[in-house]
Amino acid sequence: MNKLVVLGSVNADHVLQVPSFPRPGETLYGKGYAVIPGGKGANQAVAAARLGADVAFIACVGDDSFGVNIRDAFKSDGINVDGVMIEKKTPTGIAMIQVSASGENSICISAEANNHLTPERISPFSSLISAAEMLLMQLETPIETIQAAAETAKLSATVVVLNPAPAQSLSDDLLKLVDIITPNETEAEQLTGIKVKDMPSAQQAAEKLHHKGIETVMITLGREGVWLSRAGTGKQIKGFAVKAVDTTAAGDTFNGALLTRLLEKASVEEAIRFAHAAAAITVTGKGAQTSIPNRQAVEQFLQQMDKNNNIRM
Repeated sequence: MNKLVVLGSVNADHVLQVPSFPRPGETLYGKGYAVIPGGKGANQAVAAARLGADVAFIACVGDDSFGVNIRDAFKSDGINVDGVMIEKKTPTGIAMIQVSASGENSICISAEANNHLTPERISPFSSLISAAEMLLMQLETPIETIQAAAETAKLSATVVVLNPAPAQSLSDDLLKLVDIITPNETEAEQLTGIKVKDMPSAQQAAEKLHHKGIETVMITLGREGVWLSRAGTGKQIKGFAVKAVDTTAAGDTFNGALLTRLLEKASVEEAIRFAHAAAAITVTGKGAQTSIPNRQAVEQFLQQMDKNNNIRM
C-alpha cells in the first residue's frame, strides 16, 4: 500500500503576470497568460511523487477536459489515482492567479468539483488512509471531510499532517487529531490569535498549538525559513537565498518534500533542509506543478549550496 496519502484539491490555475497588484478600480495590462495544473492537494501530491515518495491521491475533478487530462498526468507522475474521482456535469476547481514582478502572488479560487469531496465520497478509500504511514491534507476541500479522514487515520496510527491553508479558524476537535502542522505566519495567527512577527512570537504561537494537542509545529516564515517547535522547544531553520520568479507552489512543494524525507526516516531537521531546497527551486520557475522539481534537481541544488557554502541554516 502507499506510504503517503494526500487528500485535497485540484485546480486549473489561470495565471497572469502583472507589474503589480491592481488597486480597486484600476486596470493593469498583464502578459503571459497560461492555464497550469494546480490546487494545493494536487501540488503536494505531485511534489511528493516527483521527489520519490509512494503516493496515493484522494480528490475530485470535473468531467471537463482539464479534469480528465490532469488525472492522467497524475498517473504519469507515478501517483495512485484510484481515489481521484471524476464528477459528472461539474467543472474542475479553478484558481485565478496574478503574479507580480516581485514574484509575489494573489489568488482567488472557486472550489467547484472540490466541494464534491464529501465524507461519503471518500468512504470507499478509508483503507488507503488506514494502510498509509502518513496522511497529508490542506483546507481547500470541505472541512467535514478533513475531519473524517483525520479520524480514520487516528484509528490506524496513520500520522496526520495538516497544512492549514488557506487560513481559516479550525475547531479544537480537528486540531487534536493533528500530529504535524505547517502553517505560515498568517495561518498561525488565524489559529492562535498571536501575530507572528519574529521568532519569540512564533514560539508563542507554537505553544498554543501544542496545547491543542499537536506534537510538532513548523511555522513557515518565507525568507526566514521555518520555526520548528517540538515538546516546547523551538528553533529556526533557515532556508536558501534565491531570486523568486513565482511563489505560487512554494509552500506546497515544501510540504510534499518534507514528508518525502520523513518517510525515508530522515531527521526532522534534514527533512526541512531538503524541503527548503525543493521550495527554493520551485520559486525560480513559473506556475504551480510546472515548477515543481524532481529528486535529482533537489540533490544537485543541495550539492551546489554545500560547495558554495550558501547554506542558511
